[in-house]
Amino acid sequence: MSSAFTLLKSPWDETFKRLLSQVEEDLLLVSPFIKRSKTEQITSRLQNRGVQESVKVAVLTNLNPESALNGSTDLEALAWFGNNLSKFDLTHLPSLHAKVYVADWSMAVITSGNLTDSGISGNLEYGIVSTDRTIVSEVRKDFESYSLLGAKISLEEITALLHEIRELKDLFKKAEQTIRAKARLAFKEKLEATHVQLLRHRAKGKTTHAILSETILFLLAKGPLRTIELHPSIQRLHPDICDDSVDRVIDGVHFGKKWKHYVRNAQQFLKREGRIRFDGERWHLVS
Repeated sequence: MSSAFTLLKSPWDETFKRLLSQVEEDLLLVSPFIKRSKTEQITSRLQNRGVQESVKVAVLTNLNPESALNGSTDLEALAWFGNNLSKFDLTHLPSLHAKVYVADWSMAVITSGNLTDSGISGNLEYGIVSTDRTIVSEVRKDFESYSLLGAKISLEEITALLHEIRELKDLFKKAEQTIRAKARLAFKEKLEATHVQLLRHRAKGKTTHAILSETILFLLAKGPLRTIELHPSIQRLHPDICDDSVDRVIDGVHFGKKWKHYVRNAQQFLKREGRIRFDGERWHLVS
């Protein structure tokens, strides 16, 4: 293996501690599942080093209601960050599956482990660590680019979602304890309302057209693609917007069945603007 990388094997507690000991300015945490025990550990480490006021902690995660409902992730963990860190930034990206942790431009961990006790200490996880500044910089830039495709979530919005999830859990318990259709219906309605609330965060400040246009530019920056190749890539990044099973409009943003039509409109717009071109087979980014 290249000297730019070392292997990361379970448990990787010491590597995680080393990452936290190195950060001076900017800690990037990318994980679909996050538990409060780890956010408390991170905050404690930064406080012990006296850098909790100066370090920016940016989190990229997937605020799927089902994950909070089944305990895979804790919204309390994110609220803890918001209440205990001066510089905290949270982004919700539905398609997120990566687990990446970056300290400044000095160290990057790419792993299968979520930001949970089991992901760092318990499960059989695997990955790599790099301290090569060029590699670390590229990893950071990639995930900062991904974050631009997501939705920024404020502390107030986290608190509101936390309240929704608590109501969901109460309804879920009632639905488990009884077979009455009324309880099950109330649970389903609340789950749908929570999904809509997240979609509304996604729609905030951006139209469907803007989201899809940015995504097309993002994908073509990696190389030319045919439309038939663009479609699945866009759908993987935005499963909520490109959901073939629904057809709804929230705050002017379209989520659902007509998404390929909106992709075509975005392609033609970018072509007219001279930002992309079509060679008869593939779309190219115009530098």
